[in-house]
Parts: sequence; structure tokens; C-alpha cells
Amino acid sequence: MMHRHALFAMGMAILLATGTVRAADKPDPTGTWKWSFTVNDMKRDVTLKLKLDGDKLTGAMLGRNNQETAIEEASFKDGEVAFSVTRERNGQKSTTKYKGKLDGDTIKGKSEGVRDGQTQSRDWEAKREKA
Repeated sequence: MMHRHALFAMGMAILLATGTVRAADKPDPTGTWKWSFTVNDMKRDVTLKLKLDGDKLTGAMLGRNNQETAIEEASFKDGEVAFSVTRERNGQKSTTKYKGKLDGDTIKGKSEGVRDGQTQSRDWEAKREKA
């Protein structure tokens, strides 16, 4: 009888351990992400901070002078990050929407925004900074 209890306890320990490992393997976009792009021959560096709390994604994008702009309409589902950023310049507001697939320490996707009445789309690939 004691032998059966020991086997059961060992089996439960293994199940719990593998369950814990699986939870840790769940994709998580939390961290600081960086990438750059070029506009009119000028290179711009982008820093994005993301935090996933349960299924709620929040964060901010750093702009000029390290000014933080909160992300909006943020979501993380099935390994896909989606959010938008609205900036105001000279009284004009512009919103850029981002979508990307998380793969380890990389997010690859597309951003889309309207500039001078034209919808513009560009690829983006962000790398997570090591903590």
C-alpha cells in the first residue's frame, strides 16, 4: 500500500513540474523592445515598453526626448501583439497601428498609418533587450 502512495506522489510531482515548465514557456511580450526605420534618409530609433498582466497588455513608446506615449487598443492573443500609438504634432494627431508576431525575443510585423492623406505601411522587426 505504501508503495502505491509513493508512486502516486511521484507521479503528481512530475505532473506539477511539467505544468510549471509549460506555464513558463507561454509566450510573453513583456520587456523593452527596440528597432529602427528610415524616413526621408533619416534613421529613427524606436523603443517600446510592453507589460502583459494576465491577458491585459499595456505599455508605452518612447519618442523624441524620451517622451513616453501610452499605447492604445493593445492586445496579445495567440502570439500576436497589436496596439496603436497616437501622437500629436503642431496640433495634428496621427495614429499608427502595429501588429506583429512574437517569436522568442523578436516581434515581426507591419505598421500602418496615414500621412498626408495616404495610408502608409511598413515592416517592423523589434528585438527584446536583455534584462
